[in-house]
Order: sequence, then structure tokens, then C-alpha cells
Amino acid sequence: MAENLDPGARAAAEQKARKAARDAARQDESSEINKITAGKSDIIPPWEMDATGIALVDTHAHIDGEDFDGDREEMLARAKQAGVVAVITFGDTMESSARVVKLAASHENVFGGVGVHPENAFPLTQAEEDNFSVWAKEKNIVAIGEIGLDYYWEKDEDKRKLQRKMFVRQLALARGLDLPVCIHDREAHGDLMSILKTEGRKNRGVIHCFSGSWEMAKELLKLGWYLGVDGPLTYKNAAKLPEIVQKMPADRLLVETDCPYLSPLPYRGKRNEPAYVRITAECAAKIRGESLAELSEQTTENACAVYGLNF
Repeated sequence: MAENLDPGARAAAEQKARKAARDAARQDESSEINKITAGKSDIIPPWEMDATGIALVDTHAHIDGEDFDGDREEMLARAKQAGVVAVITFGDTMESSARVVKLAASHENVFGGVGVHPENAFPLTQAEEDNFSVWAKEKNIVAIGEIGLDYYWEKDEDKRKLQRKMFVRQLALARGLDLPVCIHDREAHGDLMSILKTEGRKNRGVIHCFSGSWEMAKELLKLGWYLGVDGPLTYKNAAKLPEIVQKMPADRLLVETDCPYLSPLPYRGKRNEPAYVRITAECAAKIRGESLAELSEQTTENACAVYGLNF
């Protein structure tokens, strides 16, 4: 049983259970979307579109896992054909971080971040922290992440406390390594802002898949943070996100996929992949009254600035 496992193994078991729940939800959603799009033949995939003048960076992906084991190289080729010039893939456990390091080392335009996601939080040992310090010096590793807080999945206050403790520790690790961080924040806005204004006040980086209000966005922007937007920008229930994308300064905007999750329309419910960042970018460009080429140039410049990319 999970409660009899050591902390690392228990976190892995809990992660597996949550992944199974997400996959089941994604399958249900895919069935509904398939009903809606059945018979439509006018959907052109991004890799079949003209990519002239387009140079996008998918600044947040998870391409190390089993979702891509069957077609990883083909998936990266599709991204290139769609105008994606680089992908940043993030670890969410010790094991996935190790895979990210290998991926980044073996692909010129794949960059990586190493870290432990809040859903998988456990008491980090010094030896495990030392692993991150070693990995951070490997080829194309540009950040500590994905780290942060997630109160949507975690309701137990003791485990939320553990999330906060591990978040603060990984922020300190990033400062020591002089690396930016990539932060996950789901239904934990208050605690996130409190930590960023105290323990994290000297950190820099990205709030990925931003889900807060315009007021929160303004606070983060004043503190120097970048905001990443994903497939949900294209949804009908995107709520306040389009307004934030329209109002925020161009030099703080990033586009991401968070693949294999959060596919944009018309692929919602299906496996996401880096090529689909073009759809989110097109949506953001339309909202901002810009061309895709203009938004592509600015967001790629932003990605290079915050993550120190060189390609």
C-alpha cells in the first residue's frame, strides 16, 4: 500500500494515480471533441502550414515521458515543420529530470529544466539536491522547474505544507545556481505571492500556464516575472486570460504547450505536442492585434532573455 512506501516511492505512486485520472479525463474529453469535429475535413495541422518568418519557442513541455515514446523524433520533426525552433522540456520528478538531462544533451534545440513538481513533493535529501546541482551544469539545462504549488489536486494541509517547504528549497537552489525557475501555480495564488515576495524575492523566471487575475498579473510583472500562456487561451471558457494577454507588455509574454496536456482547440482532449504552440501563438497574436510573425519574434526574444537560450 502507498502509505507503507518510502517518501520518494509514495510520491511516485501518487503521481501515477493522478496521471491515470488525468488520462481518463482526457479520454472522455477527446470522445466529446470527436463528436463535435466529426466530418470536418478543413482542419490543417500546424506542420502543414507555411512557416516562413515563424520562429517559435515552446517554453514549457514534458516530452520525456511515455506519451512520446512511440514517436518522439517524429514529433520533434513536426514541431520544426510548424515553425518551432526550440522546445524547453521540464522534469517533474527525480526520474523525469534525469530523462530531461539526457534529452537535452542529445538534441541541439531541446533545452531542459530539472525539478520536482508540487504534486510529487517529498522531503528532499541533500544527496538529491546535489543531483540537481550536477544536472544544472549539463548541456542545454537552463532552469530549475517545474516547481511550485498545486492546491487543486492536494487538499491535505500537511502535504500542502510540504509543497511550500519544497518550493522554498528549490527556489533557494535556483538562486545558488543562478538559474531562472519555472513555476506551477494552481489554486494557490495567495501562498505563491507570499513566497515570491519573501523567500523568492531574488528569484527570476516564469509563472507558467498563468491562471490568475489581471491584478495578480500586474503584481507579478512589477516583480519582474514572465507569464506563460497555453492551450486554454483558445477555449471558449478562457475567461480572464484573453484580457490579460491583450493588456500585458509584449516583452513579458511566453507561449507554451504543457504537452502532453492542455491541447488547444481544435485538438482539445487529444495528446498535445510542441507543434501546437503555433495555434496558441496565433490566438495570442489575434487578441493583441499583431501578426503571427511579430508575436513569434517577440516571444522568442523573451524566451531567450529569461532562459538564456542560445541556438
